[in-house]
Amino acid sequence: MNSTPSKRVEELNLQLPPAPPPAGVYRPILVVDNFLYVSGQGPVKLDGSLLIGRAGDDLDADQAKLAARQVGLTMLSTIITHFGSLDRIKRVVKVLGMVNSTPDFGKQPYVVNGFSELMADVFGKENGIGVRSAVGMMLPGNIPVEVEAMFELHP
Repeated sequence: MNSTPSKRVEELNLQLPPAPPPAGVYRPILVVDNFLYVSGQGPVKLDGSLLIGRAGDDLDADQAKLAARQVGLTMLSTIITHFGSLDRIKRVVKVLGMVNSTPDFGKQPYVVNGFSELMADVFGKENGIGVRSAVGMMLPGNIPVEVEAMFELHP
């Protein structure tokens, strides 16, 4: 992939929502050594409101996957707002995807693919795919997906 992550955002015509303010006592991002940690992000819409719903109840697997993609767009916005350019990121290292789902919903990995596929599109398959967990749980405000991630930075 020859273009930079910020160019890929433009080429893919991605519309980033506003970066959400912290919803508690934490930092949206933190840089430690050569790593960027991003706090859990929810799916913020372009108007700044949150998507809501529960996979297996209000949302089917495909709708929840789109919500996970929206979380990815939110995370990109948070990184740009609080850190600066996406081009300082070398690769995705670790992703924790949490899906608000009913007990019988077993497609959490499929849902979190919405986030992971977006990262692969922006950072390239080699650098956009890291290690990952995808789990089901209850989430605050009835948001469908929350993702936290760690990125390696260019030296």
